[in-house]
Amino acid sequence: MATEVTLAAPFLVMLLVFVAVVIHRGVDARLRLDDAAHQAARAASIERITATATAAAQSTAANALSSAGVSCASLSVDTATGGMRPGGTVSVTVSCAVDFGDALILGVPGQKRLSATAVEPVDTWRSISGNASGGGA
Repeated sequence: MATEVTLAAPFLVMLLVFVAVVIHRGVDARLRLDDAAHQAARAASIERITATATAAAQSTAANALSSAGVSCASLSVDTATGGMRPGGTVSVTVSCAVDFGDALILGVPGQKRLSATAVEPVDTWRSISGNASGGGA
């Protein structure tokens, strides 16, 4: 019995470490995705036009995930601006297919789709368009 335990223990420890690494990667990707959604919603909320808000959310989410080291097989950024009216909100949902290909031995799927949503307020006191001197229209 002691011999069996001695032979099996290193393999069980390796398996537990491998499981912990896979779980850590999933949790880390989820946290990075939440942060990217927050950054994208903030970037969109300070824009003045729906089209630029959508573009700002897309580029900010992609840059945030890239700089955080998260590589997405497919990235989608859905932005709901509500017309960018003062006092409204901007909602951004970031979805990413995270690659877990090296964890197939544990039965983890090769990719897992994760998503995060963040909502930011549009400033109540801002105008839709402004002039160069800082005044509103």
